Amino acid sequence: MKITKSLWLGIHLAVMVVLVQGCSSTPPPKKSLDNICSIFYYDDDWFDAAQNSYKRWGTPPWIQLAFVHQESTFKPNAKPKMQYFLGIPIGRASSAYGYAQATDAAWYDYQKHTNRWSAKRNDIDDALDFIGWYNNQSNKRLGISKHDTFKLYLAYHEGHTGYKQRSYLKKEWLPPIAKKVSNRARMYRNQYQKCR
Repeated sequence: MKITKSLWLGIHLAVMVVLVQGCSSTPPPKKSLDNICSIFYYDDDWFDAAQNSYKRWGTPPWIQLAFVHQESTFKPNAKPKMQYFLGIPIGRASSAYGYAQATDAAWYDYQKHTNRWSAKRNDIDDALDFIGWYNNQSNKRLGISKHDTFKLYLAYHEGHTGYKQRSYLKKEWLPPIAKKVSNRARMYRNQYQKCR
C-alpha cells in the first residue's frame, strides 16, 4: 500500500493525540488558581493525584495544592531564577525543579525510599506524592501534625535539619510566606468542602 502525504499526516496527528492524552495533567489556567474546585474541574487528574497522595501519606489535598501554588504556581517546569554576576549567568540558587520545587537531593531520597525511580518532578502525580511523602517524613521525624500547614511548610522549605535548628528564625521573610501558604490552604479547604 502506498502511503500518501495526507495519510501520513493523518497517522502523525493520531499519534500526537495519543501522546498528548497519555501525558500527565496540564497546568490549570491562572484564573483557576484561587479555587481548588476550579483546578479539579479543569483536569480531574489533579483531583486523582491529590486523593492518591492523601490516601498514601495523609496530607490533605488543600495543603498539597497550597504548597504547589507557592512553589511553582502550577508550572510543571518551574526552576529558581538564574543568578548573574556582572551580567554573566552563574547558575541557579538551587537544583529545585517542577511542581513541588524538589531539589535533586530531596528527590533522590524520595525515589530511594519509595522505590519510584521513574518518578518525574514535572508530573503532577509524582509531585503531589512527593509532597505527601515529605510531609509524612516531617510528621515522623519532627512530630509536626499533617494538618499544620505553617510548620509543614517551614520544614519543607528549610529541610528537616534546618527546621530542627530553627534556621527559619534567621529569615524574617520566611514565616510570612509560611503564613501565606497556611492561609491559602485554609481557603482551599473551605472551597474543597463545597466541591461537587
